[in-house]
Amino acid sequence: MSSGKNLAIKGAAWTIASYGSSQIIRFASNLILTRLLLPELFGLVGLAYVFIIGINLFSDIGLGPSIIQNKRGEDPQFLNTAWTLQVIRSFFVWICLIIITKPVASFYGDDRLLWVIPVIGINSLLGGFKSTSTATLERQMAVKKVVIFELVIQIVSTTVMIVWAWFDRSIWGIIVGGFTASLMEVVWSHFLIPGKSNRFAWDKEAAKEIFSYGKWIFLSTALFFLCSQADRLILGKIFSLTMLGIYGIAFTLGDMPRQVIIAISGRVIFPSISLLAELPREELRAKILNNRKLVLIPLAVGLAIFVSFGDQLILTLYRKEYEAASWMMPILALGIWHTTLYSMMGSCLLAVGKSQYQAMGNLLTFVNLCISIPLAYHLKGNLGAVIAIALGDLPTYAVINYGLWREGLTCFWQDIQLTGLFVAVLVTLIFCRAAFGLDLPIDKISPMDLIPINQLFQ
Repeated sequence: MSSGKNLAIKGAAWTIASYGSSQIIRFASNLILTRLLLPELFGLVGLAYVFIIGINLFSDIGLGPSIIQNKRGEDPQFLNTAWTLQVIRSFFVWICLIIITKPVASFYGDDRLLWVIPVIGINSLLGGFKSTSTATLERQMAVKKVVIFELVIQIVSTTVMIVWAWFDRSIWGIIVGGFTASLMEVVWSHFLIPGKSNRFAWDKEAAKEIFSYGKWIFLSTALFFLCSQADRLILGKIFSLTMLGIYGIAFTLGDMPRQVIIAISGRVIFPSISLLAELPREELRAKILNNRKLVLIPLAVGLAIFVSFGDQLILTLYRKEYEAASWMMPILALGIWHTTLYSMMGSCLLAVGKSQYQAMGNLLTFVNLCISIPLAYHLKGNLGAVIAIALGDLPTYAVINYGLWREGLTCFWQDIQLTGLFVAVLVTLIFCRAAFGLDLPIDKISPMDLIPINQLFQ
């Protein structure tokens, strides 16, 4: 077995193990915090993060992917130039957050956002001083070190969050936990690779290469923010903060399968395909399809089980105030299937230097969400809005597949086969559920969930 393939297999194994551990920690902390804090606080923090994440993505120039993909990715001068750009960008992000705070608070009618956004935004400022060592380790596919680094930080910051919330049932528990994670990440990252540290430097050629490679990533990530956060931007105006908090719980749980694919795509597939990008396309395509199938077959079975029975987790483990999440989560999880299909192949296009397709797909998805969410909400209330969100990124799937066809990497026939497997398992499980006399998740929808408030249409 080649060393590259060996590293890829080990990387995938560590990524999946990391994801499983991370989700267990996240799920456990979620259960504890929902018993300590009101849904409204989750809605408020979620709304603040929409804009914090947005400014970060709108200023993303692909520093991490540039280090992984560029031939000079091990050159100290290149790394230090990238780090200098990262620090400059972090100050820009925080200043932008301060500027937008007042208009955002005014638009959503909540003065708490006046201080919540700038305070949480300090984490973005700290993040600018994080070492480039994590990108270097990902370039080398040394996933184990990155996994341990992230898991320890998550465990410590989650513990701080829960302990604080136990004694003070306010939003500060969530804020302090996030600050702890950012501070640990910055300090520890500079010790990940002994003997290597970042300093301020400027290499004109390196900067030029970073901006050249990052221009499409900048556009793609800016549009990714719009299409990935359009739901919260629009729902923040339609839903109450309580309902927005409940939706956030449902989305977090329903989105778990997609997160493992994103992690594998970024840490394993992207670096692996970057090393093989010079191969003839037919040979490269064959390697991609063989390995992709090994990941997506178990995912199809696992996602079908999750969609069929996931609502029972919420009904069993969460307080009654979160019951509406039990019908939202299966719908959102069902929409994850087509997302996982294109997520892996999007990384392949990025690895061969074709990032424009992802940007175009994100643009069309954003337009689709802006139209479909208000329209579906107007017709079928909360249920319509959630269905529109679950299907909202179908345009990205279409554009990625067009790009794959143009680049000789098409996987459409494999998608059809795997979708057939997913649907077959899902239908079988739903029949089994009915045979055991369990209500379907859709039975938990109340009449009020079908009635629009029409705030967008007044």
